[in-house]
Amino acid sequence: MADREHDLLGIDEMTFDSAGLITAVVQQHDTREVLMVAYMNREALVETIETGKTWFFSRSRNRLWMKGESSGNTQDVVEIRYDCDADCLLVLVNQVGEGACHTGELSCFYRRLAPGIGHVALDVPIRTASSAFGEVIDGLWDVIESRRGASPDESYTARLLSGHEDKLLKKIAEEAGEVIMAAKDGDREHLRYEIGDVIYHLLVVMARNDLTPADLAEELASRRK
Repeated sequence: MADREHDLLGIDEMTFDSAGLITAVVQQHDTREVLMVAYMNREALVETIETGKTWFFSRSRNRLWMKGESSGNTQDVVEIRYDCDADCLLVLVNQVGEGACHTGELSCFYRRLAPGIGHVALDVPIRTASSAFGEVIDGLWDVIESRRGASPDESYTARLLSGHEDKLLKKIAEEAGEVIMAAKDGDREHLRYEIGDVIYHLLVVMARNDLTPADLAEELASRRK
C-alpha cells in the first residue's frame, strides 16, 4: 500500500497494542445495536476511512479483510469514534445484507449470559439449533486442547494428538465410510452417531495442524453467497 499522509485523519492519536492492533466495536448507527467486535491495525483503519467500508485484521490468517468481501454483507461506515484512552474504536455503520454474524444473525451478540441477573429480569434467550451446535463444538474443542501433553496411556485424544498422523487420517476415512453406510441404510440414530465420530476426529486433526473452529467458521462464512 502506498505511503499516505494520515496525520489529519487522527490515526496517529490512536493507541495500538503491542501487536499493532486496536479493538473495534461495530454498532448499527440508527438502532445502536452492537453488531460485532473485531480488530484493526493501522492499515485496516486507513482502508476503512478511505473506502467507507469496514476493514479488519484477521489474527488467524494474518491478513486484512473487508467485511462482506465474500458474503456481500458489507458495512457502510457512518462515523468512527474513539474512547478517552484512544485504545478502542466505536465504528457506527449501516449494515448491508443478512447481518454481521457468520451464523446469519444480525448481531454476533444474540445470546445472553445469566439471564435475569441484576434488578431487571430478562427473558431467557431462544436457544437456536445453530447456537447450541456452536456451544458443543466450543466445549469439545476445549477438551481436545486440554489433552495436549496428557499421557497417551490415559487419554485416547492424547494418543491421537501425539501419535502418527497417518493413524488419525485412516480413522477419519473409516468413520466417513461408516457415515455413508448408515445414510444408505436410512438408520438415523446410527447416522447421527457416526457423524459425531467424524466431527470429533476432524477437530483433532485440526488441532494437530494449528487450525481452530474460528478458522473453520471464517472459511465457511467466506463461501456463503
